[in-house]
Amino acid sequence: MAKDKIAYVCSNCGQESAKWIGKCPACGQWNTFKEIRIANESGSLAAKSAASTVRASLGNKNRPLKLRDISAKDEPRINMNDEELNRVLGGGLVPGSIVLLGGEPGIGKSTLTLQTILNMPERRILYVSGEESAHQLKMRAERLLGHLSPNTTSADSEKAESLDNLLILCETSLEAIFNQIKEVKPELVIVDSIQTISTEDVESSPGSLTQVRECASALLRFAKSSGVPVILIGHITKEGTLAGPKILEHIVDTVIQFEGDQHHMYRILRSMKNRFGSTSELGIYEMLQTGLRQVSNPSELLLTQDHEGLSGIAISSAIEGVRPFLVETQALVSTAAYGTPQRSATGFEQRRLNMLLAVLEKRVGFKLIQKDVFINIAGGLRVTDLAMDLSVIAAVLGSNVDTPIESGWCMAGEVGLSGEVRPISRLEQRIAEAEKLGFQHMIIPKYNLAGLNLNKCKMELHPVRKVEEALRALFG
Repeated sequence: MAKDKIAYVCSNCGQESAKWIGKCPACGQWNTFKEIRIANESGSLAAKSAASTVRASLGNKNRPLKLRDISAKDEPRINMNDEELNRVLGGGLVPGSIVLLGGEPGIGKSTLTLQTILNMPERRILYVSGEESAHQLKMRAERLLGHLSPNTTSADSEKAESLDNLLILCETSLEAIFNQIKEVKPELVIVDSIQTISTEDVESSPGSLTQVRECASALLRFAKSSGVPVILIGHITKEGTLAGPKILEHIVDTVIQFEGDQHHMYRILRSMKNRFGSTSELGIYEMLQTGLRQVSNPSELLLTQDHEGLSGIAISSAIEGVRPFLVETQALVSTAAYGTPQRSATGFEQRRLNMLLAVLEKRVGFKLIQKDVFINIAGGLRVTDLAMDLSVIAAVLGSNVDTPIESGWCMAGEVGLSGEVRPISRLEQRIAEAEKLGFQHMIIPKYNLAGLNLNKCKMELHPVRKVEEALRALFG
């Protein structure tokens, strides 16, 4: 019997190689090539003959179609009864799609998934758990439902009866899972987690690249052929990426990441890849003792504290996806105690901070070369909006001179390398959000005035063209 062939795949970008390489030629990362086994020729021939037999039995249904004959109507989506999750998915779950949900251990992936399907009693759902026992899942479900027990009456008993469509399967064998799927015939399948599932066709341990790829491919074929959507829960590596990342990301239709700091109560659901919607959407949750609560207006929660008289704090009107919200930027500037100045950013890009500090020193004239600079986005959020630049510079300068910004001021603007304040998108939505929360003054880029209807604005706008003008308006 011929031996299986061995190939090597980069776990960072998916590049394949016939031999092990220290540095990936595609992405430039070191020590990312992992060994995978490829079936021998006899096995591959058997697989081909089996595939041809399946195609012959099903009939040749796939035919080339003219573009004008293809329907362009949107597919009906499954309502997840969760506005935040529906928004990130692009309006709901598409039948026949496969979704990968990733996140750090203990961040709340299983809680989010179980809480969502508990609110879908009208659908028959199979929850496959390879990590937890049925007893553990029952205890979590009771906590999410308010300590539901079979002996309760009235409204609680109605809840218990409505959960008859939720089936729990504790199994790690892919073949056993498919056997149960044939018997149960679910409308939605949850696999928690994909790294614990293994198939007998592959001789490697669960969680290896080969097992993950084969199991995910089999679940993809099931989803596409049956029209039953599948949600996979995946682990994250120490680098912060999904385990077996690019292999999984290429296979699935949607990749959403559940992130946040375990020491903070906020969790963010972010779309990394979506074939059926936008990748810029964002969902925000608040972790409570009874589960995750949807945050429909994050601005009010992020700005609840009164910081009047405190320096180093600036409010920015940011947009993530289609949602505008006001976020608090905190800065601390102090003399470098150990010779080499530190630059630290939490929730903000480190390289962007270094660039803004260089602009502040070169264009404005503030010497920060011997100062430690620390930036923090309040609430444990990670914001990628470039309009945060102006608030970062204002917070750094306010902390450096120990002068607070007056209450009622917020700002939005991108800062260029020459010190100019560049225009930003969707300024009217940012202004409306600031007005709703009671802000009276807002610094905006001067270039945005051309397409702005000033008659609708109730707050006083301060258009600026350079960083110096913005700092002069704030600090005099």
